[in-house]
Amino acid sequence: MRLSEILAVALASGATAYDLPDNLRNIYYKHKGQCSNVLAKGFTNGDSKNKNFEYCGDIKGAIFMHSSKGGEYTNMDIDCDGANNTAGKCANDKSGQGITAFQDEVKKFGISDLDANLHPYIVFGNEDHSPHFNPQEYGMEPLSVMAVVCKNQVHYGIWGDTNGGTSTGESSLAMAKLCFPDEDLSGDSGHDANDVLFIGFSGKDAVPGKTADWKAKSTKDFEDSIKSIGDKLVAGLSA
Repeated sequence: MRLSEILAVALASGATAYDLPDNLRNIYYKHKGQCSNVLAKGFTNGDSKNKNFEYCGDIKGAIFMHSSKGGEYTNMDIDCDGANNTAGKCANDKSGQGITAFQDEVKKFGISDLDANLHPYIVFGNEDHSPHFNPQEYGMEPLSVMAVVCKNQVHYGIWGDTNGGTSTGESSLAMAKLCFPDEDLSGDSGHDANDVLFIGFSGKDAVPGKTADWKAKSTKDFEDSIKSIGDKLVAGLSA
């Protein structure tokens, strides 16, 4: 395939990727399956028999999800909650809901709710179940920027929803397409390998507020609008 054809495919898909900085690469390989500061445990990656998944506080100023099984993080299941939850490849989502956890907050920015087909959001935290975990108790703010390491790249999304059960490793369809544009992902088909690192950040500096392009016409445009915050947060991490 000629370079012009490759560029055409990339533009058509709308996918973008950011190079993985050295500190984040070091973090990814250092913390696989290891955590000395377990914040909560007993969660799954969608498989009710596999309860090895934990929220970890080993990285200062951050919370990440991993598996206590050596060499794993978590997978990426697809969440289609929010506006237009039956549109596009969300149409086959059997558990989609028409509202996200932070709908009231995001309405302040002139949209009815997050759109899983457009906004790259992450489902983080587990409520109304035992075990449960509320990231806000550890300083995370709703609609704050999160980093996702996948396929040796970093992408930026926002903390946009929570899970009512014990499952972890969920993101909007838009985020999944950024990470795995070559996989045929949909509301009923996610990325199964436990190789995705989700990182949330504590503090108000992680909240983009009005600087994010909530009314963006594409996922790329939205991600680009929060990139400067994501880059700054990632640069402050140490392994």
